[in-house]
Amino acid sequence: MRLSQSWIVASKDFATFLKKRNIISTIFVIPLLVSFLLPGVIWYVLHQSQGGVSPSELVVLMPAFTFFYLILAGLIPTTIASYSIVGEKVEKSLEPLLATPTTDAEILFGKGLAAFVLPVASILCGAALFMGLTDAFTRDSLGYYFFPNWNAAIVLFLMVPLANIISVEWNILVSSRVSDVRIAAQIGSLLLIPYGGVYVAGELDVIPLGDTNTLLMIAGVIALIGLLLLFVVRATFRREEILTKWK
Repeated sequence: MRLSQSWIVASKDFATFLKKRNIISTIFVIPLLVSFLLPGVIWYVLHQSQGGVSPSELVVLMPAFTFFYLILAGLIPTTIASYSIVGEKVEKSLEPLLATPTTDAEILFGKGLAAFVLPVASILCGAALFMGLTDAFTRDSLGYYFFPNWNAAIVLFLMVPLANIISVEWNILVSSRVSDVRIAAQIGSLLLIPYGGVYVAGELDVIPLGDTNTLLMIAGVIALIGLLLLFVVRATFRREEILTKWK
């Protein structure tokens, strides 16, 4: 595989994404809003008239909020990866790429790279803002700065990239089999259901998201699913079918 060819594909997608208002808002605005909203919730529960939450409740709430960035890692690439194939097909810009000598692996890696870099960078920047604001709000109640910690590092630097890769793989798989951007995005968003379930379980303290071993187990499951999806995507991506059968 020629990485230079993949980078050409990724560069083209970067330039296209930056011209799409809905993609820009998905990549940059949503993480920013979440990074203000979550600390705002913490500030609110700390200043309730009944006395707010206890420190023991805070240390359950904040790891679950950190896990929310895993949901964003599954959500944000949905729009990007869906558009990168279906949207380009609709706009008649995909056929010239598929007709080049670039291999399927180079095309998939390039498109995957384009859907990986900006979302992960945006999520990490948003998470830094979230942790800074949260520490500012909770320092007096806890007596120490809760962030950064090893569990947050596992979520942000291991689980978020893995979840993003799975989302990219899943959405490329979906968008290479359907011919409508909205349908691709709707099917792609189904990936959020298990993440949302784990997040809710963490909020209810059913799954201890503040436990390092639990996070590493979840990361291992995500990595395994990502590896399996990689083989599926590589085996089912058919440029000839996209070129000749899509209407």
